[in-house]
Amino acid sequence: MPLPARAQALYAPTWSSLDQRPVPAWFTEAKFGIFIHWGVYSVPAYRPVSPRPYETYAEWYGADVYGNPALRQSFHNKNYGPSFTYRDFGPLFRAELFDPARWADLFARAGARYVVLTAKHHDGYCLWPTTAPYKQDWNSAAVGPHRDLVGELAQAVRARHLKMGLYYSLLEWESTPTSRRPSGYYLPPADVARHQIPESQYVAQNSLYQLKELVTRYQPALLFADGEWDYPATYWRSPEFLAWLYNYAPNKDEVVVNDRWGQGTRGQHGGYYTSEYASDDAHVGPAHAWEESRGMGESYGFNRAENINDYRTSAQLVQQLIAIVSRGGNLLLNIGPAADGTIPVLMQERLLDIGQWLAVNGEAIYGTHAWAPPGAPLPGPQPPALYYTAKGRDVYVLAPRWPPAAFVVAGVPARRHPTVTLLGSPVPVKCRRRRGQFLIQPPALTPAQVPSPFAYVFKVHNALP
Repeated sequence: MPLPARAQALYAPTWSSLDQRPVPAWFTEAKFGIFIHWGVYSVPAYRPVSPRPYETYAEWYGADVYGNPALRQSFHNKNYGPSFTYRDFGPLFRAELFDPARWADLFARAGARYVVLTAKHHDGYCLWPTTAPYKQDWNSAAVGPHRDLVGELAQAVRARHLKMGLYYSLLEWESTPTSRRPSGYYLPPADVARHQIPESQYVAQNSLYQLKELVTRYQPALLFADGEWDYPATYWRSPEFLAWLYNYAPNKDEVVVNDRWGQGTRGQHGGYYTSEYASDDAHVGPAHAWEESRGMGESYGFNRAENINDYRTSAQLVQQLIAIVSRGGNLLLNIGPAADGTIPVLMQERLLDIGQWLAVNGEAIYGTHAWAPPGAPLPGPQPPALYYTAKGRDVYVLAPRWPPAAFVVAGVPARRHPTVTLLGSPVPVKCRRRRGQFLIQPPALTPAQVPSPFAYVFKVHNALP
């Protein structure tokens, strides 16, 4: 699939040109999306729980089978046998209970505005009937469900008026060329030889081919590239692909891309910047569009080794959403469905709890931007008592806990006389000036009058010039 030479007419295949493209507005307004890690790794659905999240990622099971002797001996060989390869899990990934309409309904009820599915993770297994020459026997139409999982979910998600995005891993443990590959979690030579794509063909006939295939067939509103870290962007031909995407793709005006397009591009080039399990880092802020992704527990793929103590509560997840949005970011909250296509009930409950909170308080999240009182920094590693967002002339004060007394909202000009409401409540909220400061007095509420659990939002109407 050669890229048109005329792609240089608008955006040139250089970072200096590509980085000038604005991030489409829908993304920075959406604020909340659902990430889905689902694939062959959902069959074993296991990795030992670790204090460090990236060591708990169950979707890395394929790398562990071949590159982690300790796990292979302690779990894989014991439960599946020493001759059972990772590809042997493929026929067991059946998705027999997968109902895309039910998934989409859940995501809509959760208050999400976009969905990102792992079309292909590092194991190389594709969730669509790819025509790429080296993937004819390793996709969901040929092995396992015998369905186009990407297409079915995209149709259902769009029917609920949500944006559909796709994750795509550039590298593959089985077949990424070995000439410059560092040692680590990759297949040993004997297994590489069985499935490896010739280095001269890997990008043109696999990664680049499939990226164009996904774009032209499904027209995703978002592309989340990953697995870029071993090679520079020129190796992946990423600038060339992005120039084609921005200039000629059928979804060129809508599509949003991230920053994982080659070694050293994170936080430097591409579209929005990404973090994972790191949104409290001081460098993450509103200067550039960004998104934090994380699981409800410590894994992205479903991990049977996790228990309820490893999962964040609904209150913690709502407060993470607030903290991230108050810094100008988006939250891409991950779920890990089971191999049969069901979403664990605990994950469903968390999503519905978030949705119920957003149904009352969503105007303080969607379409807002980061705001802080003059002289005050945006929230950092230590959570503040209050968070702020703004939209138009209104300021939203988000309190993870009910304020016990009157509190000051700095930065409201003395010449303005705003009113204050509590989102979801008809109970009046008193406000006043004292010594030049603007104060809000929380009303006394009975338990029945509390508008929503987890966090409370005071809207300061007409607070800004």
